[in-house]
Amino acid sequence: MLQDVYSKQQNEIYCAQNQGVISNSITQSWTEQALECYELNCVCEKCSVAKGNYSFVCQMPKVIKQLLKVTGKPVM
Repeated sequence: MLQDVYSKQQNEIYCAQNQGVISNSITQSWTEQALECYELNCVCEKCSVAKGNYSFVCQMPKVIKQLLKVTGKPVM
């Protein structure tokens, strides 16, 4: 029984209460994670974060889109 409860908790997905608004603090400069996502062309199956089994839906593709608008393509 306890195993069933634990299993259900792991399958829940966290949904932020921000109505889909991306924080300005993460759209001002290219972070290591943003660069990885950009290089992978936002293919989540290849991402190191996606392999971590986190309980949230990745917002990085939205961040990448905003970074491109605000700062342009990264210098690599």
